Amino acid sequence: MSLAAWLLLCAMCWSVSSGEDAFMARALKLMSETPLIDGHNDLPWQLREQFNNQLNKVDLNTLATTHTNIPKIKTGRLGAQFWSAYVPCESQYKDAVRQTLEQIDVVHRMCQKYPNAFMFATSSQDIMEAFKRKKTASLIGVEGGHSIDSSLGILRTFYQLGVRYLTLTHSCNVPWADNWLVDTGSEPSQHNGLSPFGKQVIAEMNRLGMLIDLAHVSVQVMNQVLDMSVAPVIFSHSSAFTVCPHKRNVPDDVLKRVNETKGIVMVNFYNDYVSCSHTATIADVADHFDHIRKVAGAGIIGFGGDYDGVERLPEGLEDVSKVPSLVAELLRRGWSDQELKAVLANNLLRVLKRAEEVRDSLSKQSPDDVPIPLDEVTNPCRTNDGYPNDGASPSLSVVTLLLPLAFLTVV
Repeated sequence: MSLAAWLLLCAMCWSVSSGEDAFMARALKLMSETPLIDGHNDLPWQLREQFNNQLNKVDLNTLATTHTNIPKIKTGRLGAQFWSAYVPCESQYKDAVRQTLEQIDVVHRMCQKYPNAFMFATSSQDIMEAFKRKKTASLIGVEGGHSIDSSLGILRTFYQLGVRYLTLTHSCNVPWADNWLVDTGSEPSQHNGLSPFGKQVIAEMNRLGMLIDLAHVSVQVMNQVLDMSVAPVIFSHSSAFTVCPHKRNVPDDVLKRVNETKGIVMVNFYNDYVSCSHTATIADVADHFDHIRKVAGAGIIGFGGDYDGVERLPEGLEDVSKVPSLVAELLRRGWSDQELKAVLANNLLRVLKRAEEVRDSLSKQSPDDVPIPLDEVTNPCRTNDGYPNDGASPSLSVVTLLLPLAFLTVV
């Protein structure tokens, strides 16, 4: 190679590198002004799996066996995180409530042990306050309706403990809602979407101000909830079905309805949901952002990495420290600063604020205390205490709950 050719090649490489550096610098500047809010991280489950929640045996400053630790969080500019209080479907009808309470407890203790890194948060205002203090706002989402054991009292208790979203199902049906596997044909529908009690759950979540998470549910449940919920919904960690036709992803017609109801879809990074294969790249993830923006606008998009809940992640997004690279990729693709600030934080903040407004508008409404019919939850681990006449009569409370909601409009 001649000297002139070598110099030209070096100049081209420098130009590309300089351009990429400029996008990264711009990404980091945006993330210094607007908190990155991520909808789903399973670090609490890893703490359970690896240490049985014994935080005294863990140092999150040096932990190297997870996608998430404090140095990675700082490098990734993680401003707010919904930590997942997840327990497996195998715990349904057994000890799901106990296990979920332990996962809620470990998030609280994590914040107490590392007060310089984490601030426990339950509101949109808390998220911004934590960002001002240069801490990661730490919210809780319960992943799976089996965690409430078909009890509105437990749902309310979780809210009082700081839980701000409930994923209606995980990868199993619950006694009141169908999960996404119904759409694959591998499981039968048990409720044609939501049962009457499932509709009670939705109405009570609106009353509480708890976000309704439609990740993991069947398409029929998605549409039923979109029909009835006054507050906007979230998909805490789901991607675009058209880009990767996996049933855990969101079809275009639902994306459009999420836009109409001002909700949010927080894009999942799991390879199987990104590229429908074992391998994926940052570009593949960005394709989901581009597609959702094309179909329903940048105003419904967020980040839902699913770190520490999946085994395979895209090249370049191997842990939480790498998320700025995705922001830089979107900038390279022509996304505006305003769009990216919406995707980083403003979309989720809008959704959470609206849920809080709906809660406040329903503050004079009494909690629903009509239980699920006993014949819908009868199993060897459940007693019939408190059920007169064996609890066979159906609940009427959903009608009385929904009538006031009919007069409310989403703004």
